[in-house]
Amino acid sequence: MRAGMQEKIIRICEAKIATKGSNVGLSFYAFFANKNDDPELLMEVAHWWIMKMKLDHFEKAEKIKSLVLAMT
Repeated sequence: MRAGMQEKIIRICEAKIATKGSNVGLSFYAFFANKNDDPELLMEVAHWWIMKMKLDHFEKAEKIKSLVLAMT
């Protein structure tokens, strides 16, 4: 996954955890706008989320953050 997207995911997870607590759940759509302006990036993240990591639709932000940090 692109480094810029990894940074964005970590930043969004941290913001959600800060505002809603460590038990907050997110889907991969939380990292994208409500329009499909970069379908390749969307598919890249979807592939990582669904095929590689085998995550459910909603996962804890803490878990997502940890998985992305492990990639770096």
